[in-house]
Amino acid sequence: MERDGRLHYDVGADGLAELRLNHPRGNAIGGSMVEGLRRAFRDAEGDPAVRGVLLASDGRLFSPGLDLVELAALDRGSMSEFMTRFSACVLQMYTFPKPVVAALRGPALAGGLVLALTADWRVLADGARVGLNELRVGVPLPFGVSMILREAVAGPRLEEAALFGRNYLGAEAVEVGLVHEVRPADDVDSAGRERLVEMTSKDARAFAITKKYLRSATVERFRAFDAQCLGEFLDGWFSPETRLRIEGLVAELRAKHAG
Repeated sequence: MERDGRLHYDVGADGLAELRLNHPRGNAIGGSMVEGLRRAFRDAEGDPAVRGVLLASDGRLFSPGLDLVELAALDRGSMSEFMTRFSACVLQMYTFPKPVVAALRGPALAGGLVLALTADWRVLADGARVGLNELRVGVPLPFGVSMILREAVAGPRLEEAALFGRNYLGAEAVEVGLVHEVRPADDVDSAGRERLVEMTSKDARAFAITKKYLRSATVERFRAFDAQCLGEFLDGWFSPETRLRIEGLVAELRAKHAG
């Protein structure tokens, strides 16, 4: 089943759903993809036949993050509305009660990595990069994203991943905590399904309750403060310096896709 041309969602006879990002600009995240993800996870949660979700992608990338070509044209009010919807999508995915495994066959950067961080297990292709590079562009990590990152990355590696905006490959991505294992690119999807089968073999109710307990503190902080901090993100997004960087990136993207 196809949704909005931005992702594919199918449920197999085994009760495992596959949700694949499929966007013409390398799976960049815009309004249609956010709404498609929200519908797909709502359907998967409400469907008793769905036991778990494999979050994957078509193409060379998992996702490079927000769709700058689409979002650069928005004014502050429209960008605020988009970021509110994006945060709601991230929280919905993070609180999804059933098992989710992210199969990252290609780079997962910025907002693309944020989507992957909502999963219970992340399998990365050998040679694919992961990282949060928002500070390089000139915007802070949204508050809720910062809280989710704190659960994945511990100790001094947290500041390294968040404040330096570094990208990671292979074993170092595992060491930092951004992914759980690395496989050859051709094996990523099958490895993800193996982990999903293992997770869904457990009692569904016990799994959902344990997952809720593990994530409860982060969810509480997310709900309490994310919306209050949105203005700080928007101040960064619309600062003159950041606008120049975004305009430069958009020009590069347009030239790349025109070539």
